[in-house]
Amino acid sequence: MREPARSFEDLIVWQKAHQFVMEVYRFTNRFPDSELYGLISQLRRAAVSTPANIAEGFKKKGKADKVRYLNIAQGSLEESRYYLILANDLGYGDSSQLMAKLEEVSKLLESYANTILDSGF
Repeated sequence: MREPARSFEDLIVWQKAHQFVMEVYRFTNRFPDSELYGLISQLRRAAVSTPANIAEGFKKKGKADKVRYLNIAQGSLEESRYYLILANDLGYGDSSQLMAKLEEVSKLLESYANTILDSGF
């Protein structure tokens, strides 16, 4: 049994989401300059929103409030999914490795939310 997280940085789901963001930044560095205020900005903002909402929800007191932030994070992850599909279709790079990371974060988020909902606190 794992020790309870003391900060959001202790959460594996946050760590994986943060790694995803770092890789999104590296991926978008190769996009054309014309996308600086378009797809680059949108994808980065959606990706950053995922661990940011996990962090914000961590300190919320009630189950419903915590899970609401995790649901927002999941929505941002789905937004990121679309932008990765678009980037791939536009020929800006192969997004398959990022999609695999996104899937991992998505499954961890779902599991974390379910654990909170099923907990007795």
